[in-house]
Amino acid sequence: MQKTFTAINIETTINSGQVFLWNKIKDQWVGIDGQDLIILNQSPFSAKSASNNIDNFFRADDNLKKILLDISRDKIVAGAVKQSPGLRLIRQDPFQCYISFICSSNSSIQNIKSMLENLCKKFGTRKRFEGYELTTFPKAETLANASMRELIECKLGFRAKYVKEASQAVESGKIDFALLKKADYHTTLESLKKIRGIGNKVADCIALFSLDKMEAFPIDRWTQRILLKYYKKFFSNVTEKPVTEKKYEKLHGEILEYFGPYAGYSQQFLFKMERDLNKKNWL
Repeated sequence: MQKTFTAINIETTINSGQVFLWNKIKDQWVGIDGQDLIILNQSPFSAKSASNNIDNFFRADDNLKKILLDISRDKIVAGAVKQSPGLRLIRQDPFQCYISFICSSNSSIQNIKSMLENLCKKFGTRKRFEGYELTTFPKAETLANASMRELIECKLGFRAKYVKEASQAVESGKIDFALLKKADYHTTLESLKKIRGIGNKVADCIALFSLDKMEAFPIDRWTQRILLKYYKKFFSNVTEKPVTEKKYEKLHGEILEYFGPYAGYSQQFLFKMERDLNKKNWL
C-alpha cells in the first residue's frame, strides 16, 4: 500500500482547507484524527497511525485513476489536476470534521485551528505515539456535557452554543454518522442542516470530507468566484451576491450535472488552483 501513497503530496493535501489539527515538526507532519494519531513523512514517504488504519484516512479504496480521468474531461479541472497531482481528498473522523466546520463560521484557518486545539487541550485525552505526546479530539459525550463557560474558555465565541448542541445531537443519536454514510447525499445534507450552526456550505464540507459524499461541492465566496471566473456561462444560478438557501440547491444541481458524480474532487483541485493564484488575499 505504501507504493500507492507515495504519489501523495502531504503539504498540498494537509494545507488544502480540509483539515486543521496538523503541525509540521521538522520533516514530519503530525496530526489528530478523532481518537487516532497520525505521523507522515514525505521523503521517503511513510504514513503511520496509532490505529493502523491509514488506508481509510487517505481513501485508499477510491479508484483514483478512474476519478481523475472522469473529472479531467473539463479542461480547467484537468489543468488544476496537472498543477497539483499529489492533492488528495481525506476521509476524516466524522465528529471532528463536524465540529471543525461548525467552528469555521466567519473565521480564518488559523483561528479555526486555535479553537480546535483549545478543545483538544481542555477535553481530549493525552496519548504518546512515535515519540510525540498528543491530545486526541474530544468525544461527543464530553463536549455534550461540557458547560458553556468551559466552551467559551476555548475561545469559541458565539460558536460555543452550536458546538454544545451539535455534540448533544450526536450523543442523543439525532445525528448518526454511520447512517449518514449509508444515506444518499440529499438525506445527509438535510439531516446535518437541522443542527444549529450548519448551513449548506458547512454541511457540504462535512459530507465531502468525512461522509463519502463525492457529489458534495462546498460553495463559499472562493468557490463562488471560481464558478464566476471560469464557468459563468454554464451556471444560471451563480452570481456575485451571496448564495441563498434556495439558489444553493439549484446551483448544486447545475454543478452536479456539469461536473458529474465526483464533483467534490473537482472542487478540491479548483479550490487549490485558485488559492495558489490568490495567496495574498486568502484567509
